[in-house]
Amino acid sequence: MNSASSDSIFIPVLTIDGPSGSGKGTISRLVAQRLGWHYLDSGALYRAVGVAAGWAGLDLADPAALVRCAFDTRIGFREQAGELRVLVNEVDATDELRTETAGAAASAIAAIPEVRAALKDRQRAFRQLPGLVADGRDMGTVIFPDAPFKVFLTASAEERAERRYKQLKDKGVSVTLDGLLREILARDARDAQRAVAPLRPAIDAVRIDTTGLGIDAVVEQVLALLPAH
Repeated sequence: MNSASSDSIFIPVLTIDGPSGSGKGTISRLVAQRLGWHYLDSGALYRAVGVAAGWAGLDLADPAALVRCAFDTRIGFREQAGELRVLVNEVDATDELRTETAGAAASAIAAIPEVRAALKDRQRAFRQLPGLVADGRDMGTVIFPDAPFKVFLTASAEERAERRYKQLKDKGVSVTLDGLLREILARDARDAQRAVAPLRPAIDAVRIDTTGLGIDAVVEQVLALLPAH
């Protein structure tokens, strides 16, 4: 679906972009629930391709192989016990998608223009009535530039590392805070400096710094940007 088509132009979209650990995933899901809208986790698509590439033993430095993988990988979403599960080639890969390895692969893959092009239509197809909340890094700048509502979430790198550290420790994953901070800073640099769709706020996006803010407070700030609901 083309986001500029006559069929989609009347379907509202709220884009929520931001760096890793800014809270955009949690906030986006909660806002979508409050609005009764569909939800797109665009990062999951890139992570899914990264996981599929890993399963196939592909070299992340081989763009041609990764583009084929992006086209061939079957990606599905399923609600289970109130949680969004991600299926990669019919296999539930939700837990693997959340690892730092999958995140690093996604960041590398996202820098390849042909991969981004391959996934663009998949993302735009989520634009369905009654509306869509789209979470990612280029939702407001590239995928849905005509979205009437745009938010860019930020937070200090230190706080984002602490959030990720707590999240992973709660899941029993062995990580260090210093290691996570280095990975977040490195990913920020890659995402901001890539030639295609670099991480940056859309000109018309509202910036919200989530440092020190609770989830509920951020959700309310985002909802306040929309007409009465």
